[in-house]
Amino acid sequence: MEIILLEDVKKVGKKGDIVKVNDGYARNFMIPKKLGVEATKQAKRELESQKKAEAQLRQEELEEAKELGKKIEESSVEVKIKAGEGGKTFGSISTKEITKAAQEQLGLKIDKKKMKLDEPIKSLGVHNIVIKVHPKVTTQLKVKVTEEK
Repeated sequence: MEIILLEDVKKVGKKGDIVKVNDGYARNFMIPKKLGVEATKQAKRELESQKKAEAQLRQEELEEAKELGKKIEESSVEVKIKAGEGGKTFGSISTKEITKAAQEQLGLKIDKKKMKLDEPIKSLGVHNIVIKVHPKVTTQLKVKVTEEK
């Protein structure tokens, strides 16, 4: 019997796959537990239209991410930190401060977990921070670290 999986099933397949399973397994286990439905012509058509809609949605998300990436790359954020003689800083700047500054200065809500910062910023100057906006879109944000007076 052919079944369209409604959820991921270990050793059988992923959600949305059409798989062939034994009749008893399908009737007694998969269908009653709502893990799958019988693969009729109508169910297959619905699955196809659902996949097309999901593909369209993913494409729109990718376009939005590219747009956001361009906006981030074109802009820069200024963060102030206390510094002593010779430009020696007191403390460091982490992704939390960069996220807060981006929110205040640019109006962009960037998730701090998507920023790649190998180590906290401990020096004055301009630093480029890598941000993974989308699995396929990576951009850089210029962070200008200046002395707080």
